[in-house]
Amino acid sequence: MNKSFGEIKKEMSAGKLNCRELIDFYLKRIEANKHLNAFLEVFGDEALLRAEEIDEKIRKGKSGRLAGMVIALKDNICYKGHRVSAASKILEGFVSLYHATVVERLLAEDAIIIGRCNCDEFAMGSSNEKSAYGKVLNPHDNRRVSGGSSGGSAVAVAAGLCTAALGSDTGGSIRQPASFCGVVGLKPSYGRISRYGLLAYASSFDQIGPLTNTIEDAALLLEIMAGKDAYDSTVSQNEVPNYHERLSKTDIGRLRIAYIKDCIEHEGLDPEIKLHLEKTIVSLKAKGHIVEPVAFPFIDYAVPTYYVLTTAEASSNLSRYSGINYGYRAPEAKDPDMVYKKSRSKGFGKEVKRRIMLGTFVLSTGYYDAYYARGQKVRRIFVEKTNEIFKNFDLILLPTTPGTAFSFGQNDLDPVKMYLEDIFTVQANITGLPAISLPLGKHSNGLPFGVQLMARKYNEMTLLTFSKELMNTHS
Repeated sequence: MNKSFGEIKKEMSAGKLNCRELIDFYLKRIEANKHLNAFLEVFGDEALLRAEEIDEKIRKGKSGRLAGMVIALKDNICYKGHRVSAASKILEGFVSLYHATVVERLLAEDAIIIGRCNCDEFAMGSSNEKSAYGKVLNPHDNRRVSGGSSGGSAVAVAAGLCTAALGSDTGGSIRQPASFCGVVGLKPSYGRISRYGLLAYASSFDQIGPLTNTIEDAALLLEIMAGKDAYDSTVSQNEVPNYHERLSKTDIGRLRIAYIKDCIEHEGLDPEIKLHLEKTIVSLKAKGHIVEPVAFPFIDYAVPTYYVLTTAEASSNLSRYSGINYGYRAPEAKDPDMVYKKSRSKGFGKEVKRRIMLGTFVLSTGYYDAYYARGQKVRRIFVEKTNEIFKNFDLILLPTTPGTAFSFGQNDLDPVKMYLEDIFTVQANITGLPAISLPLGKHSNGLPFGVQLMARKYNEMTLLTFSKELMNTHS
């Protein structure tokens, strides 16, 4: 059974559970489900010791707000004194020298970190088949993908291996696996949460966020992780609302909700997901919300724009992994030039090399203006046109994914088909807006799928409050 943090706290308050027992429970669950390959490393002994320390704090009445919250980290978030590899051989054996800001804030509130989760290499993938350490299996059907790139984190939550997990979302990497695995996946506004300590893929797109079983848990984690940070100049200086407390006190009232007609009528959308969204629209109207279609004829440009810009940033960000200072170094290389060539050729996987080469190409002389500069102009159009919608509406409703989790190897021969798995999620990353995937659908094939909502920048409060209403209605 997947327990929310609220349920765990009630059991602890009643004396029916302590942190040590909770860690024992999760470690047994992880062992029983190790075939899912969700974890690259489990911090078992360390988690048990920390649990005992926090139990003592609870007895003394000095525990933090996350005492009893057991969290897994995506393997691209730094945890001091622990290995971090972004699921790549290029960083095999590398140990982090510092905490990511999000980790520091979670630990300060007495969260227990139980392990690091598998992911697509350097967060580049939509299926978690691109990890150097093997694919992650969907807990609902082991023949199918978990989604990516935060597949290990989504599976850890869906399979009840932890209370919550952290992922990163560059083009849908939290929301897409959340949809495939049937959990809540929140991508906050760009700049809401510090990226310090997140191994970069595309710096102007990346954002850390939680995967949870409930909206309440997502709100609490967002509240604790968000806020200004001296180590990240892109973080908003805006005050962070008390999301968790306000969630139970805020009356959502009647909202104006737009649904993007071009998404709902997209030829690639599964008919059952389309029907579910149409029923959701009818239900929302019946509750008094104003729900209207809007045109956004740029959807088919979203994925090309995203891949031109993110691969360009990846080409720059991943140049630091050279085999010279740290990480994998090809043993047969005899001079500095060969160290670079051999180490990067053998250390990086096929998909990462594909994106580095594509990014290098779009930044090269003679092609920069045709691709990268044009991509930035299209990004500006996306921002302006999406903000125009928000002048008249509070939220945008759209699918999370075109379909349910697909079979392993289904998209291997066509990278473009794999990239199109992100067609409905990349808009939020291109524009820097907050978005969430809610586990509201179940397909006739027995697999879950998500419904996605997007809000104005830094308006996570409305996003969370309305999401809670939708979740409660669904339950």
